[in-house]
Amino acid sequence: MSAADREAIEAFKRDVIEPSMDALVILDFWAEWCGPCKALSPVLERIAESYAGKGVKLVKVNVDEQKLIAAQFRVQSIPTVYAVFQGQLVADLTSARTESQIGQMLDQILRQLPIQGSDAALHDDIAPLIAMGEEVLDGGDAERAVGIFSQLAEMAPEDLQVAAGHARALIAAGRTDEARAVLDAVPEDKAKDAGIARARAALALAGEAGAVDDLGGLKARVSADPDDQEARYELAGGLMAAGDRDGAADVLLGSIERDREWNEGAARKRLLTLFEATGLEDPWVSAQRRRLSAVLFG
Repeated sequence: MSAADREAIEAFKRDVIEPSMDALVILDFWAEWCGPCKALSPVLERIAESYAGKGVKLVKVNVDEQKLIAAQFRVQSIPTVYAVFQGQLVADLTSARTESQIGQMLDQILRQLPIQGSDAALHDDIAPLIAMGEEVLDGGDAERAVGIFSQLAEMAPEDLQVAAGHARALIAAGRTDEARAVLDAVPEDKAKDAGIARARAALALAGEAGAVDDLGGLKARVSADPDDQEARYELAGGLMAAGDRDGAADVLLGSIERDREWNEGAARKRLLTLFEATGLEDPWVSAQRRRLSAVLFG
């Protein structure tokens, strides 16, 4: 083995094998003369930057300069992109060409590997503070919760649980425009996160359920005419705005029981949005789902 080959192997151990013991290393096999390689390179660099906090590292291997390494991986065409963990090839990413495609593949790989990047470590560090913010919010002190989550957002701007809690606190404080800005800043590929979806549901409810000055009048209308679905819908919105989710659920369930198809199922849609805004794992939601099932199928 030549001195150059020994040096290449040592460099590969240092740059790839050792980091891969606790990180996912993306290997990009490329060459100066390869047009597709040059097109893919900035895509991989952006992905590596955005996933660095999740424990992902990019290493480029020039096949002309590191022929031994390319031969060891049996690279027959370029660009070839592999993912390596703990010294083992765990995935072939070559077929992916866009950030979205590569990101989806990385997300799937990372879910299966015991990798804790700096983002996860930071989340663990601030988890007690997130729990405190949620407790304060559940206790009804929205402005204090906003203060807690605002500080957390400065510490961990990419943390989805912080963003979701911050948005819900702002909504509870009546600052819906600010909440919308927080949610709009969440990357599109993270929009399906359960916490973010819950916050968006809460924002939707806040937009629909404005404060009602005369809840008593609406209750009287419903009492006088139980089939007045418009009054029921407005009453449910007013009750939600007042923080009375039990009352809102009762009204909406009553509306569904009388006419589930009214206004294209508006009462059921609002009730489901209320469930999502509360949190689908919440015991209250489970109890209300059973009530809804009894109405629909009983």
